[in-house]
Formats: sequence, C-alpha cells, structure tokens
Amino acid sequence: MAVSAVATLLFLLVASPVAFAANHVVGGSGGWSQTGDYSTWAAGETFNVGDTLEFNYGESHSVDVISKDDYENCNTGNALESYSGGKTTIKLSKAGPMYFTCSALGHCQSGMKLAVDVKDSSSTPSTPSTPSTPSTTPSTPSDSPTTPTPEVGNTPSKSTPVTPNGAAGVMGKTVVGFSVVLGAMFAFMC
Repeated sequence: MAVSAVATLLFLLVASPVAFAANHVVGGSGGWSQTGDYSTWAAGETFNVGDTLEFNYGESHSVDVISKDDYENCNTGNALESYSGGKTTIKLSKAGPMYFTCSALGHCQSGMKLAVDVKDSSSTPSTPSTPSTPSTTPSTPSDSPTTPTPEVGNTPSKSTPVTPNGAAGVMGKTVVGFSVVLGAMFAFMC
C-alpha cells in the first residue's frame, strides 16, 4: 500500500507542471493580423515547454512555422508546418527559438511574423497572456507605404480585457495543483 501511495504521489508531482502550462493568445485581443507588433508582444511574455500559442486570424491569413533564416529574410516558401482556418493552437513542445509568419504575399514584410524563445518548463513559471491591443506600427517597415486595414474578426474590441484562462490565472492553477497533490495524499492516508 505504501509503495503504491509513494508511486502515485511521485507521478502527480511529475505530472503537475502540465497544470501550470499557459495559453498565450498571439497579439492579445488584436489577434494575428497585419496591424500587430509581435516583437513587442513577445517581449512581454514568458514561453515555456508545455505552453500553447493560440493564433486567431481572418481567412486571408495563415500560420507557418519557419526557420530562423526564413524568418530573417521573410521567405515563406519553405514552411516547416502550415496552418489555416482562422484559429490555430500550437503546443510548444521543446526548448529553443521558434519562428512563425503569415504566408500571404507581403504580410511577413509588413511585420506579420513572430519569434519566441521557449524555455525549459522547469526553469521559470509561465506568464499567461492577457489580451491587449498590440501596437499598430509594423515591426518591419514595408517597401511601399500602405495603411493596414483591420479585417473582420480581428478588429480589437473595446471591452475590458479578460484573462484567457478565465479568472483562475496563475493563482488558480497553483490551487488546482496543490489540491490534486493533497487530494491524492488524503486518499491514500484513509
């Protein structure tokens, strides 16, 4: 009995980081669009293994996972992975840099690209994304002066921002994690 209780407790302690994974809504309430400043947005986030990136975008956009070289040169012809459909969730499964862009002609050049540095989940806790309106200045200037127009579905709302995971946030995840461990300990003690 004691061996199974210890084994279960160890399993729960090892599995508990999953309860602390954060969902990062790319671009906050503005979503994945040509009007976002994704360098500034990413600088305010902490990305850990196990977290997810949620891309919300209009039908003229896509999400491509690309190499660092393709990111720096806005080469959208060599995507490692491609997604479309208006909503894409990508799990950050390994530590290291990851690069994303929209494959639509000229969108990467106008700043619709994202670089994230994923940390090992044991190093630091995740900071969940809180929706905010990204800057309307593209991070990379375009060769031709154009004024981006918001697309239907990507227009920032004027409502009060809400934490993506509800009101629970980090504190709620901590309570859930401790509750799971304490509940298992209580079950084996009785």
